[in-house]
Amino acid sequence: MEDPAPRHGGSVFAGLVGASQVLGLVSVVLTGVWMGHFRGGFAWDGSAQEFNLHPLCMVLGLVFLQGDAILVYRVFRNEARKSVKLLHGTIHLLALIISIVGIVAVFDFHRKAQIPDVYSLHSWCGIATLVLFCLQWVMGLLFFLFPVASAWLRATYLPVHVFCGLMLLVMAIGTSLLGITENLLFRIMPTYSQFAPEGVLANTLGILLVLFGVLLCHLITREEYRSPPNPEEESLSVHFKTLTEGGSPASP
Repeated sequence: MEDPAPRHGGSVFAGLVGASQVLGLVSVVLTGVWMGHFRGGFAWDGSAQEFNLHPLCMVLGLVFLQGDAILVYRVFRNEARKSVKLLHGTIHLLALIISIVGIVAVFDFHRKAQIPDVYSLHSWCGIATLVLFCLQWVMGLLFFLFPVASAWLRATYLPVHVFCGLMLLVMAIGTSLLGITENLLFRIMPTYSQFAPEGVLANTLGILLVLFGVLLCHLITREEYRSPPNPEEESLSVHFKTLTEGGSPASP
């Protein structure tokens, strides 16, 4: 008799992935509605409309696309690992480009409006997240997609890379929540406490971002959703075990 457990587990996994995509996409749409409807739309002219590109780009790039880039290892866990690595790196690159556009937009707006830069906690966390994200992408490129490091060095760095990827997603969501609160306090402080529609929409966006992050962390950390090990990973695992036990790994 066929065991229904794997099929049930697959259905749960598919449902969770689908829910994560709905949460992510709705978060991006709500950001667009907030900036488009309540804040006057988008432009690239140094005005407040140029600033509006900043939250949209950061939610789309550093939150939604970064989360999806990590998730591809769970969704395509039975596909060729080289192809999944390429997709992972490509989505991360797209997220990086979009995020840089968002950063340039806010700095350009500040420059033309003569507003000081990088003084708030939101900006400090945002710059740190983007810099670490760039470093993470470059390191992943050099260590795994087009590896130039030896097997033992890749084995040492692999758990660090995995941890940093999840940490950066959490940092991006936390920074977004700081940005949402900062924006509301700057823009609608007198009416925020009166449950103004803009404030309710922005608070809802923040909750959706948290739910997106929680669901992604669940999908990424659950052992049953991991990809089956391939020969390369098994080799790296052996090297890492040798290192942690104090031995000298063999040369690849």
